Amino acid sequence: MPIKIKVILQRGLFMLLCIYLPGNMLFANEGSNKDLEKQIPQFVVQGNVISDTDGLPLPGVTVQVQGTSNGVVTDFDGNYEIEVAAPDAILQFSYVGFRTKEVPVNDRSTIDVVLEADVAQLDEVVVVGYGTQQKQDLTSAISVVQSEQIQKRQSTTVAESLQGLASGVNVRGGGQPGQEANIEIRGLKNLRNSNPLYVIDGLVTTANRDFNPNDIASIQILKDAAAAAIYGSRAANGVIIITTKSGRSGPMEVNVSSKVSLTEIPRYDLAGQEEFVRLNNMAYDNAGVPRQELNLDVNTDWQEEVFRTGLIQDHNVSFSGGGNNSSYFVSGNYFGNKGTVISTDFDRISFRVNTSGEKGIFSIGQNLALSNAVTNEIGAPEAMRGNPMIDVIRMFPTIPVYDESNPGGFGYGREGVANTFAANPVAIANIIDSESENFRIRGNVWSEIEPFSFLKYRLNVGYETSFDNYLYLRRAGSWTLNQPYEETFTNQNRAQSQTQLIENTLTFQEEFGKHRVTLLVGNTYQKDIYEQINGTKRNLLVNSNTGEYFDVLDLGDQAQVGGFRNEATLLSYLGRLEYNYDDRYLLNAVLRRDGSSRFSEENKWGNFPSISLGWRLSNESFFNVENINDLKLRASYGELGSGNIGEYEYLGFINTFGAIVLGEDQSIHPSATQVRLANSQLRWEVLKQTNIGLDLSMYNNKFGLTADYFVARTEDVLFGFPILLTTGNDGGNPISNAATVENRGFEFELSYRETRGDFEYNTSLNFTKLENELVTLGTGLNESIQGNTITRAGEPVGMWYVLQTDGLFQSEEEVQNYTNSDGSVIMPGAQPGDIRFKDVNDDGEITNEDKAVVGSPWPDFEMGWNASASYRGFDFSMNWIGSFGATVYNGYRSIVDRFDDDSNYRSGIQPWTPENPNTDFPRVVRASTLNARGDSDRWLEDGSFVRLKYIGVGYSLPQTTIDKIGMNSVRFSLSAQNVITITDYTGLDPEFSNGNIFQRGVDFGSFPNLQTYSIGLDLRF
Repeated sequence: MPIKIKVILQRGLFMLLCIYLPGNMLFANEGSNKDLEKQIPQFVVQGNVISDTDGLPLPGVTVQVQGTSNGVVTDFDGNYEIEVAAPDAILQFSYVGFRTKEVPVNDRSTIDVVLEADVAQLDEVVVVGYGTQQKQDLTSAISVVQSEQIQKRQSTTVAESLQGLASGVNVRGGGQPGQEANIEIRGLKNLRNSNPLYVIDGLVTTANRDFNPNDIASIQILKDAAAAAIYGSRAANGVIIITTKSGRSGPMEVNVSSKVSLTEIPRYDLAGQEEFVRLNNMAYDNAGVPRQELNLDVNTDWQEEVFRTGLIQDHNVSFSGGGNNSSYFVSGNYFGNKGTVISTDFDRISFRVNTSGEKGIFSIGQNLALSNAVTNEIGAPEAMRGNPMIDVIRMFPTIPVYDESNPGGFGYGREGVANTFAANPVAIANIIDSESENFRIRGNVWSEIEPFSFLKYRLNVGYETSFDNYLYLRRAGSWTLNQPYEETFTNQNRAQSQTQLIENTLTFQEEFGKHRVTLLVGNTYQKDIYEQINGTKRNLLVNSNTGEYFDVLDLGDQAQVGGFRNEATLLSYLGRLEYNYDDRYLLNAVLRRDGSSRFSEENKWGNFPSISLGWRLSNESFFNVENINDLKLRASYGELGSGNIGEYEYLGFINTFGAIVLGEDQSIHPSATQVRLANSQLRWEVLKQTNIGLDLSMYNNKFGLTADYFVARTEDVLFGFPILLTTGNDGGNPISNAATVENRGFEFELSYRETRGDFEYNTSLNFTKLENELVTLGTGLNESIQGNTITRAGEPVGMWYVLQTDGLFQSEEEVQNYTNSDGSVIMPGAQPGDIRFKDVNDDGEITNEDKAVVGSPWPDFEMGWNASASYRGFDFSMNWIGSFGATVYNGYRSIVDRFDDDSNYRSGIQPWTPENPNTDFPRVVRASTLNARGDSDRWLEDGSFVRLKYIGVGYSLPQTTIDKIGMNSVRFSLSAQNVITITDYTGLDPEFSNGNIFQRGVDFGSFPNLQTYSIGLDLRF
């Protein structure tokens, strides 16, 4: 946006430049007649100069022979013609707002040049919510991500593409088609795992899997409270502002991009048939029980049966252009992802129209986006079944995929032959259909009136609606041993969500000498509605022609229906003051007042203020450091809210379908019962954040540094801790304002860029260090234990709380000698080859009382490194990410290495035997022993990793070539993602995602990130 504004202004002054510059050069030449006599021109060079931002010609560009006063300027179409004296001369192209470029002539008569915009020189404009600011005037922590970095990756969602591109932004995704990534800005702010607020073209919405990332023009991430306070009660988890592309003045431009990718899923190193049989027999022998009669005629590779090579297609076309007072942008996109797991895929079709126009003091515009997304998933309703990442490791290689003797014709466990209750994932894929379809319409219409140069009123009306269809179809058949018979059925629901938004803002902006003031006031109204109906029918009929079940709800029997409707309203008033004195002293103050229907009358309203200050030392008269272009100090404090709870949490839920027997005749009367306890005193949770920062630019803006230190404390955290059902509560855990959470951390971003003739490169490094602490739990709790983690006051959330191992017993003597301080044998039932556990409380036995905090799932620090380079038509870029210091739970090993439950095993293990005592793997035994306990540090590993997230090369055809085929640009690209990972973690992927706040470090069946290999073509004409 800032580049285009500057270019328009510069073109507007073109006539003046054409008059001034040639005349100025003429006088210079007249004063250098002797030099001209020595440098008599010998031949002519001509060409065209365009901008790299939009491909449009640049008028008024100075073209000069280096070392001489010989120069010209380009005409309105960007064309130039200049005489040079020698074939080895160097032409220098310079233009305000663009980087100067030097090009050797090398005997060429035609030289076309693309000038790269100098973002720093143009005083980049940043969207800050209900307005914009020059980046150099920012007093808060805001990261800007270029759209090119987003669009070169092959990803489903915006969040997934942000990984490693900005400090303080943690993203974890996965390879399941349509899977949405978890994103945290500056750590854990509450206990509900909420994503940041997305604002797209002024509409508060989501940027989930039905949003097309190809439409993005710019992304701003508001990280601290001062930056996000303008969004008040919804900004506690940070704000991501997305501006989509728009048209510009000029003839219609067509952009076509097509990318096709192959994806591969990482695979487990599992035992084959021979190794499995040997280990399984050993486990049964050691337990003293009869071996299974394993089917040695079968050798099934379950990973080969379930996993496949995936295919992603991403095809995008856009049209843009406009006149002097109007512009348009139209785009269409198809994104298809055939998953790497059978019966999984995702398809999205999207369409966008953005237009704007102005007439005098009036301007108007609209942004409209349509999308339809369909997701097919694999899964079943039972615990530990239906997740293919678990199923493939629990099924034996001696179990056939198909078995006609079983209901449905699929193979699975059999008593005495395959004693496992594992699920056949191929059976689940065939027996169950699970499909979600979402059609979304979102858009807004805005209008502005500017009666005076210093005053502007803006009305923004937004609307979003989503029509959701869900189909679950269960065919006849079984997928696991001893599965009870269940008739065929279909469960379906239809839902619609609506968001209505009305915003009014008034902006006053004026300069008074050295004073520059901007004042914004406004109010917003937002209403959210969600309604759903659902139905179930059983004993479905079969279509005799196709053999498929009818999945319409008017067939079948045992009908069940249901539905509900939720509504929520938010009314807000906001104001912001920006003050700049002499480009040295900066002030930004914000106040927002929000009222939400999610809270009771006495707690409905919340106030969210912030203030931030900036001091540009580099503009002080006493500051005279030659190589420093800009140095600014920042400090801010702000308060943000969060009301991320259900619509009616402060009200009790009443079940009106009850009945009661009363009277002498014992007649039945209707009754109502409160089934969920409620808290009428719920109030806003409040995030209080302090930020101190520094911005530095050096060496002609080639080097940049941004550093921030922050402390963020969330008080009155809204959360529902578990309570006993004996309290009468049967509708979920009631929410209360309980805990206090604090994050403190340091982050910096370092960048450098350089141009040497035709060779250009830039690199950036971002670093984030966070410390998370649960200050208090509240509600009278001292600690909360979930799974293998504990959350205590004064410690980080979800610390590992497990038994500690201490090597293996090598003999019976060692078992007897392992005593406590009283001389009691601690593990009398152990045998040589068993794991020795620490008796932490010295009571002479191993119990849950011996558990201790042994590690943290939170990384010590995270990093991202980005680098790119270009030489003539070639370009290269790559992105590395790293996470260091987290301890994670390897759920894969907790299944395949335990041996007390029948599953497949990890390949290559060397269990303890009397003949093989020098090993760290315990003896294998098909029995319940301490060795197999899931709550020990045996399954904890270092989750640190470094990953090449993206690497790509591209080639753009020369201008002379594409001119012949009537195009503006043609670019080919090759890229790869997730192809190199350096880690000691033995699971599939150290970069896994877990949405449970208290067990975020547990990797139990998480879909891994995929290796992706892409080829792309981009055309512009």
